[in-house]
Amino acid sequence: MTDIDIAKVRRAIAPSGTLRTTINVGNPILASRKDVPGGVAGVSVDLARTLAERLDVPLELVVLESAGKAVTAVEEGRADIGFFARDPARAQLIAFTAPYVLIEGCYLVRDGSPVSEMKDIDVAGRRVVVGKGSAYDLYLTRELRHAAIERAATSPTVVQHFLETSADVAAGVRQQLQQDADRFGGLRLLPGRFMVIEQAMGVARTHGPVAQSYLTAFVESAKAEGLVTDFLKANGVDAVSVAPLTVDVISS
Repeated sequence: MTDIDIAKVRRAIAPSGTLRTTINVGNPILASRKDVPGGVAGVSVDLARTLAERLDVPLELVVLESAGKAVTAVEEGRADIGFFARDPARAQLIAFTAPYVLIEGCYLVRDGSPVSEMKDIDVAGRRVVVGKGSAYDLYLTRELRHAAIERAATSPTVVQHFLETSADVAAGVRQQLQQDADRFGGLRLLPGRFMVIEQAMGVARTHGPVAQSYLTAFVESAKAEGLVTDFLKANGVDAVSVAPLTVDVISS
């Protein structure tokens, strides 16, 4: 992407003059509340700050507790961009970049559960807890034909809901489930994964093709320059993969 009219890009992505970015603290791989300036930290926060610096605009972080709320904020015009898992159910109003990181969606059960493999999940009468509006909620709603889906308020509360309601399975991001398994005890992750969650950036489609094109190229440049790797490391995030490059990059 060459001969960028940065003023035109700035007007497209941040028409108010401030880049309003949703930050989902419901996914600890992306961001979490911390005792730092701004009150949040994570790879999505670092990417948002980098984008604002390149556009030379102020940054406003719209901090929300779940992916569903973050999606709604962009769809309703309360934020310009955000950090989401790519999903066709979200693509009508939001244009997605290629992913910048890949995360595994996994299942958690009690130690004494008869469920031992992926094929044991989609069975009539089985109850699977998901985070409301999460990427894996959207995916499993399409894929599961027999098991019943129950929705916790947010992804971080999935395991608590699972334990309190005596459901059969908790579904979520591998790292969050493993942290909860270690915290509560008596729980185990099933081997394998039921999906790869493609974490991307997204912009409201109403912002037009210039915004979409620049944001896509920005994500590719962040991967190519090693920024995504550096930000993950700086925030202590491991066991995730930086997504491969897919398009030409832009310079800073």
